[in-house]
Amino acid sequence: MGYKVAVVGATGNVGREMLNILEERGFPADEVVALASRRSQGTEVSFGDKTLKVKSLDSYDFSGTDICLMSAGGSVAKEWAPRIGAKGCVVIDNSSAFRYDADVPLVVPEVNADAVKGFTNRYIIANPNCSTAQLVVALKPLHDRATIKRVVVSTYQSVSGAGKEGMDELFEQSRAVFVADPTTNRKFTKRIAFNVIPHIDVFMEDGSTKEEWKVMAETKKMLDPKIKVTCTAVRVPVFIGHSEAVNIEFEKPITAEEARDILREAPGCLVIDKHEDGGYVTPIETAGEDATYISRIREDQTLENGLNMWVVADNLRKGAALNAIQIAELLVNRKLLGAKAAA
Repeated sequence: MGYKVAVVGATGNVGREMLNILEERGFPADEVVALASRRSQGTEVSFGDKTLKVKSLDSYDFSGTDICLMSAGGSVAKEWAPRIGAKGCVVIDNSSAFRYDADVPLVVPEVNADAVKGFTNRYIIANPNCSTAQLVVALKPLHDRATIKRVVVSTYQSVSGAGKEGMDELFEQSRAVFVADPTTNRKFTKRIAFNVIPHIDVFMEDGSTKEEWKVMAETKKMLDPKIKVTCTAVRVPVFIGHSEAVNIEFEKPITAEEARDILREAPGCLVIDKHEDGGYVTPIETAGEDATYISRIREDQTLENGLNMWVVADNLRKGAALNAIQIAELLVNRKLLGAKAAA
């Protein structure tokens, strides 16, 4: 007796990654259904050594489906997640549509696994922003040890965070630059090839972008509302992998060596931190990996109880697809779902 799992947005970057990870991790599913918009109906997607034909979300009946992994954008989530949840199917949503709702748990299993119990309010669980997910995985064990007061984070976010269109734009612009052709901006506000853009998502009244606000709000919700967080989010010409330069102020003393030891033992973390050429991790090494990698851990000499560190992860995996499936595994392992035979 296994579970019936639906993946909404199965033709997108994250949806395809969800299918890969479900198979890789041996999730106990009797049936996996690939769903997308009507225009993608009939498209084929890979699931292990099988091929799934994509079905239309509009006409799919979620009765008898246990878990819906949703990666189809906020507007689709707002319309469909409550309807799917009303059928008794737990929606794990990758968009920002429900992250800030008080009655919807926002979960990173290494950080606040117990919050998953709150899914019974609406049968919806929110997946955090990709930048926040890797950040809180690294912060949680340090917060438990020395209590974080303030975090200053600068993100260096890959174009895959903007979907396939973002990846295509970087590729096309890079090729155009090499052959001296003109470049066109469609997905990004300025040329991304051989450039960096300090602008992700829309601008807010205080001059921050929505992406920067998400990191602040989600860190507070999952880790501790008392932590002060400020963020600058930057898009960089990297295909996969988000990086973050993180400055942390603690209430209690903590040394760089203590931090290394704590993070080496922490779930989901992998410390690679040698004081030598190449003794740190860059995004290209994290592509396809599950861990949150931490390097350049050092004490901030300008601050009492301060540390700096460099945090990198595959944004399509820990930042999105992997985290969603870890949440599904939590539901199964804690016996919060009743197993049903595949319909």
